[in-house]
Amino acid sequence: MGNSINIVKSRAVPIPIENIDTDQIIPARFLKATTREGFGKNLFRDWRYEDGDEHRPKIDFPLNDITYSGKILIAGKNFGCGSSREHAAWAIKDYGFDVVVSSFFADIFKNNALNNFLLPVLVSDPFLQQLFDEVHKNPAAEIEVSLEDQYIKIAATGATESFDINSYKKTCLLNGYDDIDYLLNMKQEIEAFEEQRV
Repeated sequence: MGNSINIVKSRAVPIPIENIDTDQIIPARFLKATTREGFGKNLFRDWRYEDGDEHRPKIDFPLNDITYSGKILIAGKNFGCGSSREHAAWAIKDYGFDVVVSSFFADIFKNNALNNFLLPVLVSDPFLQQLFDEVHKNPAAEIEVSLEDQYIKIAATGATESFDINSYKKTCLLNGYDDIDYLLNMKQEIEAFEEQRV
């Protein structure tokens, strides 16, 4: 079972760049591992470091800016486009993010995120801009995301927007279930259904 998600109240890290593809999220040369651990250190590797050298961080990149921190990543429109690598979701989750917010997600990335207990929150372009403006103005601004009630809120202003999520995936995230856990949780119902059919 994975980590369940319900309400996330946190500061946020803004990356106001559109069309961030999976190769930028986790470069192909780091895809050799088959377990999910350890990918966070290479998240946005080529954007975080000069020539990919971890000893030469780019101070203007948000992940290297100590002003920003938190469990919520706010990204520009069309996040997770490009190849279908599941490692992109692994890297974001392993780095410490529980939520990624954008005004458009590539479908494959969105599904990979949901399967790896990373909540993709889809907002409108104007609300995304409000989030960027608030976090840039006040890096300590608290953002609240409720999976149960399906809303995202800027605490300081009260600005709120609802978001959609597949009901099955919502149940899995709230309970920390992967697909097998979900079926095991329904074992009694399945057995009862089978008995009715005999």
